[in-house]
Amino acid sequence: MSPYASSSGRRFFRSADQAILGGVCAGVADYFGFNLRVTRILTVIAFFMATLMTVVAYIAIVVLVPARPLKGGAGQADPEFRKALRSSPTQTMGDLRSRFKSLDRRLARIEKYVTSSRYQLDREFQKLQDR
Repeated sequence: MSPYASSSGRRFFRSADQAILGGVCAGVADYFGFNLRVTRILTVIAFFMATLMTVVAYIAIVVLVPARPLKGGAGQADPEFRKALRSSPTQTMGDLRSRFKSLDRRLARIEKYVTSSRYQLDREFQKLQDR
């Protein structure tokens, strides 16, 4: 899979809900899967190292990059899952695959029990006990 194909659904937004000054650091941290505190600390260090360039870049991002659309859509994934997927996609997908295999095995056991004669017998015993 090409890097473009894996990132085609992602867009860079400023994060208004975690914003201090425009949400740029929160947007960068969310997009790349970085820790928000570390991103803010690196921004402050960049401010002291190259004040004019950092201020101009920060203001340009605030003006040019849109804020994230309001959350609340039912189809959005869990933010922690998205962050884990961005930081290590192979491991996250492997974990997800093993969870689905486990769920599939559990469902197969339930189906086997419900369709067995043992289930019918257990239900009859339960009906007798309830009387």
